[in-house]
Amino acid sequence: MSVRFTTRVRSGAVALVVAAGLALGASGCGGNGDDDKPKSRASATEGRGSDPSAQEGQEEAVLAELKGRDGLVLILESATRDAGGFVTVSGEIKNDGSDDARVPIETRGDETEIMRHGGSFGGATLVDSASKKRYYVLRDTDGRPLTTTNIPRIKPGETVPVFMQFPAPPADTSEVTFQVPTFASGTIQISG
Repeated sequence: MSVRFTTRVRSGAVALVVAAGLALGASGCGGNGDDDKPKSRASATEGRGSDPSAQEGQEEAVLAELKGRDGLVLILESATRDAGGFVTVSGEIKNDGSDDARVPIETRGDETEIMRHGGSFGGATLVDSASKKRYYVLRDTDGRPLTTTNIPRIKPGETVPVFMQFPAPPADTSEVTFQVPTFASGTIQISG
């Protein structure tokens, strides 16, 4: 039995590969050519007296910068209330030190269920002082924390995106204290 390919199948596959290549190439375009340089959070037009457009050069919101050990800094950029009753805290962890660094294992917390799943931010909490309640990172049905896990060694100057998901405090609570072992704590605003 011989297999025969038609030109239509080949040209469709080629078109798919070409389209994917163009999409990937286009997504890499539009930068200013200095991808090796650290990204600035300040407005590109700051101090020039002109107003940036709605998407051009706006400063990224930073809710809190929490210092940890070995030059690590946890930069929290958003805390968004989801319709499903969750709060997702997102940001990045940056190595401001001069040597490679690892996120300390203590950030996973000390609960047996979370510890057996390796390194994570499972020890993070949100504290609602007004209601005197503490909210822990959510877990899936297998006990894995709903957070970034197994973060690799971070080189000096590099950042790694992170997230943590918590049960949502009451709708009238908009300010909470974020805590995670080995990092300073900070007050953040919940949006949404």
